[in-house]
Amino acid sequence: MTVLFSDIRNFIGLSERMTPDENFAFINAYLARMGPVIRQHGGFIDKYIGDAIMALFEQADDALGTGLAMMDTLVAYNAERRAAGALPIGIGIGINSGSLMLGTIGEADRMDGTVISDAVNLASRIESLTKTYGIGLLISQDTYEQLSDPKAWDIRPIDVVVVKGKTRPVILYEVFERNEPAERDRKRRTRDLLMSGIAALAKHDVAAARRQFEQCLAELPGDPAATSLLQRCA
Repeated sequence: MTVLFSDIRNFIGLSERMTPDENFAFINAYLARMGPVIRQHGGFIDKYIGDAIMALFEQADDALGTGLAMMDTLVAYNAERRAAGALPIGIGIGINSGSLMLGTIGEADRMDGTVISDAVNLASRIESLTKTYGIGLLISQDTYEQLSDPKAWDIRPIDVVVVKGKTRPVILYEVFERNEPAERDRKRRTRDLLMSGIAALAKHDVAAARRQFEQCLAELPGDPAATSLLQRCA
């Protein structure tokens, strides 16, 4: 299955300025908008963890579509918040696919249904990395490969990392479908170069990968994806 984690950016800072009642009203108002979006796209909400949401999907395309729909819903919610004199909020979304086990955990007087697997942990780690890269939506290589037509989406590799608690390198992909049109156009032009470089890295052909990333920087100076991936070649 595909696991989606989402989290409100700087929630602790926001909550410090609110009373307990205001905190509950804020979280519930946010979840009341995001929960239906997840269900409309075929998702199952496994749990709410404070301001965070964990949801499960049978299809990777549905999970990715949900992530984009959540970003659209956030734009509308922030418009409401500004109209009411409140500050806008940001969210981060991480998506990963893999095998998992659904079951119950707990003891005689308290049990919960949940899923446990490495895929779940990695989805959570990927969501936390959205803060590091300043990107709203990140997906893993496993999710990218599960999409029915990856090129139908605006996606490009952004880095190869060893996530905290893991030993296997993970290719992270940025979903830039909701970027400004001009920025989307720039990223589309260099996407194939980044993909070729990633393919070369997978074959341990570092020299070829470096050439692709350097060409990308020549066409799009300062591009953070090409910069990060070129550093990996070292």
